[in-house]
Amino acid sequence: MAEPLLTVEDLRVQFRTDHGVVKAADGVSFSVFPDEVLGIVGESGSGKTVTALSVLRLLPPTARVTGRVTFGGRDMLALPAADLRAIRGDRVGLIFQDALAALNPLHRVGKQIAEAVRVHHHGTARDDAWKRAVELLGLVGIPTPEERARQYPHEFSGGMRQRAMIAMAIANDPDVLIADEPTTALDVTTQAQILELLKDVRRRTRSALILITHDFGVIAGVADRVLVMYAGKVVESGTVDEVLLRPAHPYTRGLIASMPRVAQETRHLVRIAGQPPSLVDVPAGCPFHPRCPHARTPDPCAGAVPQLLPTPGGGHAVACHLSDELADPLAELGTA
Repeated sequence: MAEPLLTVEDLRVQFRTDHGVVKAADGVSFSVFPDEVLGIVGESGSGKTVTALSVLRLLPPTARVTGRVTFGGRDMLALPAADLRAIRGDRVGLIFQDALAALNPLHRVGKQIAEAVRVHHHGTARDDAWKRAVELLGLVGIPTPEERARQYPHEFSGGMRQRAMIAMAIANDPDVLIADEPTTALDVTTQAQILELLKDVRRRTRSALILITHDFGVIAGVADRVLVMYAGKVVESGTVDEVLLRPAHPYTRGLIASMPRVAQETRHLVRIAGQPPSLVDVPAGCPFHPRCPHARTPDPCAGAVPQLLPTPGGGHAVACHLSDELADPLAELGTA
């Protein structure tokens, strides 16, 4: 097997607040390999975005980050700022969740993309960087790119702004591309177009992709492997086929069961009971046990934190005390 491009080991992110310490990421570990799509899925507040931003050290100074993030044999969390800037945006690209907020409203879109080129290639002339920006806008499917490059972000539609963000992220042909919920707030047709664009970009650049989303449908169509996160922890990981067809964690089963189906007989959607926990006061033991219909309390579910361990078949790993006992892998959770 090839060496991983990026490895995250025991990543922990904490924020001190007036209400206590928020454990936004709690012992997250994973690797990303060349030419691979790794999906990270979970509800809002599960720690997906915090994990991604930690890789590039884009969190505010109030964040306390520990662990190790290895890229190119170097620990990203320990690099001097100048060395990190040489990697961020060049060898590791990031597509932000909110393109309108990420783009500068005072500068033309083409200028912002050209700047991403020149900041990492100091000898590039302005005209050449501008031509590269126009080329990238055309590459991501924006019509009349020469004209569009001279426009401002507010003159772009939501889908076009997301395409411009992708153009900026791939401007320097990164080895790893992180896409933080790139289809959020887009209509279904535009979502499909953006996902097809990401597939095409990967074929052209041969970059690895970390795709962050709350939608298992997106993961199923794009990813090779998947991490399922809950309350700042990875609760299940494995290939997409293994996780979707043989989910071993009750939370994963709940997410899959809650997806609408064309042939669904009931008129009501299935839901996971309860609400995600506060990351200031995470329940003892398995953080999912207050919402889990299979939980046994106080032991084992509320007694100890389950470790992420390989399943008997070796196909994937799960952090659940009862995973071996749950008979039907596609059992629906929650109530109508």
